Amino acid sequence: MNKTWRERTFSVGNIARMAVLAAIASILFLIEIPVVAFYKLDLSNLPVLLGAFSMGVVPGLIILLLKSAVGLLHSSSGGIGELADFLMGAAFVVPAAVTYALNKTRKGALCGMLFGTLCMALVAVAANKFIMIPFYLGMYHMDTAALVDWVGIKGVDSEWKLLLLITAPFNLFKGIVLSIVTGLIYKPLSPLLHGRVK
Repeated sequence: MNKTWRERTFSVGNIARMAVLAAIASILFLIEIPVVAFYKLDLSNLPVLLGAFSMGVVPGLIILLLKSAVGLLHSSSGGIGELADFLMGAAFVVPAAVTYALNKTRKGALCGMLFGTLCMALVAVAANKFIMIPFYLGMYHMDTAALVDWVGIKGVDSEWKLLLLITAPFNLFKGIVLSIVTGLIYKPLSPLLHGRVK
């Protein structure tokens, strides 16, 4: 008898793997590498993408949600940063996983991650424009000009330049890094991710 989608997706093995990947993602969420201005690189969406590729979009989103929920325990932004991170993570993982599900080849994975990277950059610009920047302006009682001055990067003298010259390229870079690492480790980890280890 064939199992239903729900039975396959929420099997005991998949639930265990989701929990482990969410735990790893939560730890990686704490490890940040400063890159430019106030943007820091973390690899917390790597386990999310691995889970989405191996188990499907819904398990990937569950891993992402669990990571964000754990992040709330040590949030310095009242959950605003975690909300933005969830939106950007979903924008990266969902297109990548859906594309890969439709074409389960190396080319399908690469195309999916490229598409996801572009989507993440677009959503990052919107999330920063409408969520993160207004939050931090209010939190630190700053105006946009003061924020741009604080960033202190030559040629970046407006909010839109900050978004288009810093935010978008940073997230493109982040997506490329995540894609490269995923491409290197997915196949070796595939037996573990699919529960095929004897």
